Amino acid sequence: MATDRLPKPGRAKLQIFQKMERDPPPSPAPAEQYHTALVTGDLGSLQPLMAQHYGDANVVFEINKNEMEWQLKSPATFGLSGLWSLEYKRELTNPLCITASHGHTDCVRHLLRWDADVNAAPGGKSALHEACQGGHTDCAELLLEHQADPNLMSEEGLAPLHLCTSPNTLGCAQMLVKHGARVNQMSSEGQESPLHIAAKHGLVDHALLYLQHGASVDSRNRHEETPLSVACGQAQEPHGQEPYLEVCHLLLRHGADANATDEEEKSPLHKACKNASHPLVQLLLQNRAKVNVFDYNGTSPMACVLQNASFKRECRPHQTVQTLLNHGSQRIWPGAFEKVLKSCASTPEIIGILFNSYSKLRVSEKWREVIPEEVFQMYQPFYQSLFMLSRTPRCLQHLCRCIIRKRLGSECWSCIPRLPVPDPLQHYLLLEPEGSLL
Repeated sequence: MATDRLPKPGRAKLQIFQKMERDPPPSPAPAEQYHTALVTGDLGSLQPLMAQHYGDANVVFEINKNEMEWQLKSPATFGLSGLWSLEYKRELTNPLCITASHGHTDCVRHLLRWDADVNAAPGGKSALHEACQGGHTDCAELLLEHQADPNLMSEEGLAPLHLCTSPNTLGCAQMLVKHGARVNQMSSEGQESPLHIAAKHGLVDHALLYLQHGASVDSRNRHEETPLSVACGQAQEPHGQEPYLEVCHLLLRHGADANATDEEEKSPLHKACKNASHPLVQLLLQNRAKVNVFDYNGTSPMACVLQNASFKRECRPHQTVQTLLNHGSQRIWPGAFEKVLKSCASTPEIIGILFNSYSKLRVSEKWREVIPEEVFQMYQPFYQSLFMLSRTPRCLQHLCRCIIRKRLGSECWSCIPRLPVPDPLQHYLLLEPEGSLL
């Protein structure tokens, strides 16, 4: 292709076809060589190609892909299972976006010398968006030094800071903030700030960076969630909660409201209890989170953990129940104990803690019917001790425990450890679960 036959700068469009075939491809055309050099960061090939064929650094690539996609067709025709069909997809990009997305700093520098438009976004995202999404700090810094807009919104309504979603993007976030990125800029659709994004992904260093540069600690997204609320909702897996706990520590130290509710009136404590995140529940309660609040559906934090306990056994949900009671949570209405037994039978520690929070609670023979037989056999000693109490009064020691707990109320968690009594007795007063109820 001769250089004088190229379209004018900014209008050129090169088509790249990617087909699903196994036959050896023919010798690549110059456009495909150009694209390959950009993708692989082959500066040695890129320089002569630009000099001989593509003097326009702002050429637009139209990448056409034939891909198999899942299509949901009419059930009457294909049934409920759907259909795999070959779909034609088109993607627009340019040389600067391609090289930035792969972190090829030398190629980015070469294109900028050829007057590449640093803020062009033919596919909806600029080169800076691409570099930040990939965590390519050197590329991001180079683009910013060449006047890339750190607050440019993508077609999806995201600024570059919104794309810093993994630990390896911290350098990019630092460069963006250094060059004037707005730390309180909201995304268009979700109305999320960069601090919301950091909270969502458990990025404590990102969150600290934004807070140090004036991020609003209690900004609200489209669902009226604060960053603290978002972090509490994301701490779901027992082995992946530590980053979110660190983020919550940081937010609370910077004055986050532990009782801010979202559009469903759910507090951060509701969400932490739903995930049975015991360390997070402790942290929130120590920061004056209200233990007896109700969401829009009338659900309390205690109800949240009980409703999800059977799905969160690996998180040891009984610890959350115990902590809530020691901070003054209202107990379950005695008439609802059968429902709790039905849903939490596979976590007998919860049953024991709740049962021991009452000075007296009538044991019903109907309770046996709601416990699955395999669960009863698995925890037979515990359940046998429970049903034997239908004919036996509680011991004096238990009654004394109830009187002490009633006197201390919501301060059980702080007062009982200071009592001059042996540790086993302190554990007993704090409702530490035991093997049986006798």
